[in-house]
Amino acid sequence: MLTRMSSLFLRTLREDPADAEVPSHKLLVRAGYVRRVAPGVYSWLPLGLKVLRRIENVVREEMDAMGAQEIQFPALLPREPYEATNRWTEYGPNLFRLKDRKGGDYLLGPTHEELFTLAVKGEFSSYKDYPVVLYQIQTKYRDEERPRAGILRGREFLMKDSYSFDLSDEGLSESYAKHREAYIRIFERLGLQYVIVAATSGAMGGSASEEFLAESETGEDTFVRGPGGFAANVEAVTTPAPPAQPVDDKPAAVVHHTPDTPTIETLVDYLNAHTDRTFTAADTLKNVLVKTRRPGATEWELLGIGVPGDREVDLKRLEASLEPAEVALLEEKDFAANPFLVKGYIGPEALQTNGVKYLVDPRIVTGTAWVTGADKADHHVVDLVCGRDFTPDGTIEAAEVRAGDPSPDGTGVLEAARGIEIGHIFQLGRKYADAFALDALGPDSKPVRITMGSYGIGVSRLVAVIAEQSHDESGLIWPREVTPFDVHVVVAGKSAELLEGGEAVAAELEAAGLQVVLDDRKASPGVKFADAELIGVPTIVVVGRGLGEGKLEIKDRRTGERSEIPREGAAEALAALVRG
Repeated sequence: MLTRMSSLFLRTLREDPADAEVPSHKLLVRAGYVRRVAPGVYSWLPLGLKVLRRIENVVREEMDAMGAQEIQFPALLPREPYEATNRWTEYGPNLFRLKDRKGGDYLLGPTHEELFTLAVKGEFSSYKDYPVVLYQIQTKYRDEERPRAGILRGREFLMKDSYSFDLSDEGLSESYAKHREAYIRIFERLGLQYVIVAATSGAMGGSASEEFLAESETGEDTFVRGPGGFAANVEAVTTPAPPAQPVDDKPAAVVHHTPDTPTIETLVDYLNAHTDRTFTAADTLKNVLVKTRRPGATEWELLGIGVPGDREVDLKRLEASLEPAEVALLEEKDFAANPFLVKGYIGPEALQTNGVKYLVDPRIVTGTAWVTGADKADHHVVDLVCGRDFTPDGTIEAAEVRAGDPSPDGTGVLEAARGIEIGHIFQLGRKYADAFALDALGPDSKPVRITMGSYGIGVSRLVAVIAEQSHDESGLIWPREVTPFDVHVVVAGKSAELLEGGEAVAAELEAAGLQVVLDDRKASPGVKFADAELIGVPTIVVVGRGLGEGKLEIKDRRTGERSEIPREGAAEALAALVRG
């Protein structure tokens, strides 16, 4: 049935919504694709739902093509399976928890590893049943502390999650590779610019892990890549450790009075002005105190993090290194309760004397000498040598990763960019199979523990990601694979002749198998053209003054190129254009 703008449930806006920060959020709201219901919760209006369903169909087609089978689990889930894997606790405040009228504990599913594992355990028992890949496209829920950027980071979102079940690690590697190739086909079909990077597994667990990141300046994820092909989310970058040095040739550590130097900058300036040596921030050891809490614990524990003074602590890298523990910066009450922590002058000695765990950046190796706090106000110690004057409890990846850092593969230096996560694939291994004793009876009648993979795509997020990568100052520009309509017919006038001409053109296009929207409103041509560009259908057909001469105007939304085609045979020509 032909879609007419005069009756379409649509209201476009001329102004950006007040809470919108990124282009996709602004344009999807202005063009009438989505509407905000609550923080991180959005309604899909007809245009938005069309795009969402077309993306969903691309994902479904490629999953089916690789041999995966679609199922559907509920979003409302009982506590017990998540208790068995400890994720009821590990997910912390990100989990939506609720009770039924009888007091039973439930959650709104953030992911479904437990349910998939139990489903396979309930149906399959023989090695002959494997391998198997199952998937669903279903709404997920996470209680994001700070929902932002519209549908890019919400509390309710549509996700494709699939799971592979194999008898061996070799089989898991094959399933992982098949998913990787399927994801490449999906994102290529969607016309996305993306990179594949090494990643951390987070609360999902498992070993091998890669992220698919859509390149975008508004992305929350920072990734780095090197000239030799290395690419990783900064949370997954490992810092090459320099070789250890001898300690015997280092001068003795000396405490200096350094008044009013609580920051690295003031410390370096003071030392350069009052000593006969030249120091830089890289010569200093910055000690940052945080507190951590293991899942299920009630008490916080202090943790000291040591990084070179020319680096900041990257909280996302720190959190990734300490997962599943919670991490928080110290508050004034924490310093008051631990008077040995002298703000601005904290050193390793007080931490280790008072039993505070102390982890350092991998660059802080035995034999390296540092300027750091002397645990006394207005005092620092110079030439404090690692392995001689202090011994860390271990290393941690917490320092910021910067463009120009050495690439871990040794091929040169890193460059940094930003991206939006659109897919994540994991080799989970046997974490969930162990939790639920998922075994298959092997050919020798002995049990074989199943190994799993987990593979996710943010389906609703892809709508926003495509909008981020495909727009201009006038509005959205949809790729043909996901556009809500193939052709947008604009009647550029109010005469009966033009309206009848527009109706006829639209009907012929629809008869040719195209999805068409006809702007038959009594609005001015300027309003119609502005809405056509805002909505972003890739081909705009203008039925205007040229109709009397047997001509139609065609505008390519992406390039802005305009051309004229004969009215006679227009449907066939446009169908050929749309179908490539």
